[in-house]
Amino acid sequence: MKAVENIFQKRGINYGWAMVLVVFTLSGLAFGSMASISVFLKPVSLEFGWSRGQTSFAYTIASFASAAFGVIWGQVADKYGTKWFGLAGAISMSLTLLALSSLDSIYQFYLLYFLFGALGSALLFSPLYANVGFWFRENPGLALGIAASGGAVGQAFIPHLSGILILSYGWQSAYIYLALIYISISLPISLLIKESPWRVDARSDAISEERHFPLSEKAVVAWISFAVIFCCVCMSVPIMHLVPLLTDKGFSLEFSTFVLMLLMICGAFGRIFGGMLGDYIGALPGYFLMSLGQTIFVVWFPHLVSPLGIYVVAALFGFTYSGVMSSILVCTRMMVSAKFGARAMSLTSFFGWIGMGLGGFLGGYLFDIYGDYTWAFTIAGISGFINLIVLLFFFLQIRRKSNLALN
Repeated sequence: MKAVENIFQKRGINYGWAMVLVVFTLSGLAFGSMASISVFLKPVSLEFGWSRGQTSFAYTIASFASAAFGVIWGQVADKYGTKWFGLAGAISMSLTLLALSSLDSIYQFYLLYFLFGALGSALLFSPLYANVGFWFRENPGLALGIAASGGAVGQAFIPHLSGILILSYGWQSAYIYLALIYISISLPISLLIKESPWRVDARSDAISEERHFPLSEKAVVAWISFAVIFCCVCMSVPIMHLVPLLTDKGFSLEFSTFVLMLLMICGAFGRIFGGMLGDYIGALPGYFLMSLGQTIFVVWFPHLVSPLGIYVVAALFGFTYSGVMSSILVCTRMMVSAKFGARAMSLTSFFGWIGMGLGGFLGGYLFDIYGDYTWAFTIAGISGFINLIVLLFFFLQIRRKSNLALN
């Protein structure tokens, strides 16, 4: 790590950009594995005779574990820093994927995805994003957007790669190959993690940080947390069920995973754009605009029959839904202090993961009831609309408090 740090110092480059690369890569691997559950859903269900609701519940468990343990790791990160988070997460992810190759019961399936969420993704999301955000005093949205785009890239390529591996070698061997790929990439890059000096100073009370935001930090976290439950229900239904939806319509697994890959590639650009939007028009307006987009596009998926229409809607949904994710990070970064950053991002992520888990499960549960995905994607759209209403009231509360402060 010292050699890399010296290179950045000699060239006068903020080491925060190295952290952007690290978090881009690690979050890509973690998000990619979560998304690839959708590709394993059908072969694992057929192998063991589980329903889609039962199988997709693993995504719910992983999401809830990420949510609950993310809060714990956020507390640890604000107190001790994130230096070893990447290493621990890298080892945990790889061992969990390896263990999934010898799956023999649904309870083992649930337990392993619980461990993946608690000891893998929970370590690699919010605490590391908080670290990245406070490396930059100017235009943090751009840095967070680029770091967050790694998640979209992972969601693009890893499910597609998983589909290829499943078709070529079977689902058990696919898990083994993914484990080997993960450990070879994540282990060395995790050693580059360094804590933001701003957060180190804030943690030691070496600086007295002033906040210029009308709402308290607790109020900010409460508003964002309430909103993200619904926006994450909206986005998780396509993430978890788009591949099964398309294969049910008669499209090949290769085509279906390619559509998901296209959606996520567009999402990578959406995350960067969402971060930049926060820098230029404000974090909350950026969040609202991108949320509006995902809400409009999500309801169309069950009604599409032509490949061109599927490509277009997937691209537009991917761009906007991913912009939402970086906008949430930018909102939290701009509205709370450095000392509270990891806890704030972990708490908002807690409710985001709850929404992701609920959406993933509801998609499978409603399919089991109705035999198709129409109601699942309709509920996703309704959830997106509720999110927009919450954001509107959040904006009005900020404006009211600002007016009171001026008077």
